[in-house]
Amino acid sequence: MEAKLKVAIVVGSGTDTELSERAAKILEELGISYEIKVLSAHRQPSELEAYIKTCQAEVFIAIAGLAAHLPGFIASRTLKPVIGVPRSVKLGGLDSLLSIVQMPRGIPVATVGIDNAENAAWLAARILALKDEQVSAKLVEKSTSYK
Repeated sequence: MEAKLKVAIVVGSGTDTELSERAAKILEELGISYEIKVLSAHRQPSELEAYIKTCQAEVFIAIAGLAAHLPGFIASRTLKPVIGVPRSVKLGGLDSLLSIVQMPRGIPVATVGIDNAENAAWLAARILALKDEQVSAKLVEKSTSYK
């Protein structure tokens, strides 16, 4: 039996895959199932919307640069937690950061530091640990903040 998908990592373009792999590495270390999808909010809005509606993941990680609409697009179409990772493409990533954190009321996106995909994975794990004892135990085992 295949493990239930826990985290969907969505990137807007192939240039974002290096960051997605950094998040994936943390999830693998914690034994959390995930998938990586390349879907643009600007170039593939219909495909992205269809994916969001059918995705069984419990948490989304969305990595985006420049205008960084991807995390907000996802958050506006699901009640599941969305974690945004701003990418440093121009302006030191501040343009992406501000695009992600300044969502309208009622459409929250948790946001981690610029290019900090690892923290997005750690945050996803903490969210999952609220109702998954195995993830919780792995977090305690791997976390440096509890030792």
